[in-house]
Amino acid sequence: MKVRARVARAFICLLLGQSFHLGLAAWVYLSPKPTTMYQQEGPITQWALEDRPREKLMKRGIAALTDAELLAVLLRSGTKDQSAIQLARHILDQNGGIDLLARSSVSNLCQIKGIGVAKAISIVAAFELGRRKEAYSPVRVRVTASHVAAQYLNPKLVDEHQEIFYVLFLNRNLEVISEKRVFQGGVSATVIDPKIVFQEAMLHLASGIVVAHNHPSGNFHPSDADLKITRKLVKAGKMLDIRVMDHLIISHKGYYSFADEGVLGGINDES
Repeated sequence: MKVRARVARAFICLLLGQSFHLGLAAWVYLSPKPTTMYQQEGPITQWALEDRPREKLMKRGIAALTDAELLAVLLRSGTKDQSAIQLARHILDQNGGIDLLARSSVSNLCQIKGIGVAKAISIVAAFELGRRKEAYSPVRVRVTASHVAAQYLNPKLVDEHQEIFYVLFLNRNLEVISEKRVFQGGVSATVIDPKIVFQEAMLHLASGIVVAHNHPSGNFHPSDADLKITRKLVKAGKMLDIRVMDHLIISHKGYYSFADEGVLGGINDES
């Protein structure tokens, strides 16, 4: 009935001798405007059921939700001035999208207005669960090439804010039989102790190892310190008959393989 009344008023303008443009303007002004979910304001409880993130998830499945809607489900509530959806979109904007948000810490998230410790912990925990699911494998991973090791190590290292030195211990069939985060912090040739690395390798009766560390800056090219670390480990491994299969540098922009680039071969050829 309201729509009919608006249309009727528009035609009255025409019938009363007003200009065509005036009548057309009245038609446009009085016609109902389409709305989208993100144009809605106020608490989500006042939205249409099909627009609410939780109800949308139940009805259409989780894949139907946008990044902001998924984040809003985690947040559970907004603030006095923002709905959970609006707060979620603000968080994504502040962090440059979902990828950078995944690397945010609790302290960084708490700096955003409307985010307390509880909400920040929920976000960080959700991303960590995703990383663990990505890293989980019900069978032993067989490291036959650098890209296999990089894919396996990526969820363990790529989002870390500090440099992490990680070791995969392999059997003769190149299967990962164990793994360990050996060092954390400033990774340098003076910090990485081959004795600790190979002590673990001998404990697990490993025939070979793949070592890796991350570059939080995103630059995955090796430094002089990285070359020194690799040289120390390769030479120590030769003495113990435990081969260093590769050294990978992992970053969110890609990875570097010392084996693929021929660096390990060059070190092995050294007298």
